[in-house]
Amino acid sequence: MFDTHTHTNFSTDSRMDIKEAVEICHKDDIGIVITEHMDTNYPGNKKFRFEPEMYFNQFQNYREDKILLGIELGINEEFKKENREIILKWPFDQVIGSLHFLGNYDIYEKDTYQGRDKHSVYTEYFNSISNLIDSHNYIDILGHIDYICRYADYDDSEIYYQEYKDLIDEILIKCVHNEIVLELNTRRLNNKIVLKNLYPIYKRYKDIGGKYIAIGSDAHSKEAIGNNFFEAYQFAENLNFKVVYFKNRNIQYV
Repeated sequence: MFDTHTHTNFSTDSRMDIKEAVEICHKDDIGIVITEHMDTNYPGNKKFRFEPEMYFNQFQNYREDKILLGIELGINEEFKKENREIILKWPFDQVIGSLHFLGNYDIYEKDTYQGRDKHSVYTEYFNSISNLIDSHNYIDILGHIDYICRYADYDDSEIYYQEYKDLIDEILIKCVHNEIVLELNTRRLNNKIVLKNLYPIYKRYKDIGGKYIAIGSDAHSKEAIGNNFFEAYQFAENLNFKVVYFKNRNIQYV
């Protein structure tokens, strides 16, 4: 197994030491890609950014076939030039592109949803992802398509494919066209309702030509590495996906 989405203490919201991640990797015989947060649009000048030179200097000695160094890039139209320059300049093994903001509003924050109905917010969310794939078509993996479900302040925050079918299809078609792999993020997969609601999205991705998925825990602690991977691999097998990760920006099969 290969956990393609993990965060150590180069990410603002993680305190996991890389030595802890390496220990789990060897103990549980699992590969990992470290994918530290880089949100160039985050307000201020420190949070959710890291210095790539320091990152590679400190972690290079841990790099091996089962421990790879990547990045989770916050995709954003205003900072698309800066984002591209970072990816071109540094030798990341893998690039996850993730949407964390709606305009200037952090999806994590409850204020983002105040006074707005779910349909309009989710429509903006999917439209934003679709548009940002165009300007960030160099990413390897599209991260957690269901990210908004974690934090949206509604009684029912789940995504129902049929409600947003055209918008989701547009994203999936662009992923296939640009050879961007769809991530299956395991953070919420301990809930069977989540699996049921994600299934039609990933089935559609398969139907329009998607061959691969990446499985990532989004771990911010050593205990979370590989969480819900049994459910994820079973999900992938049921839809006949090949599970992959990236090394030196080249696709690898698990």
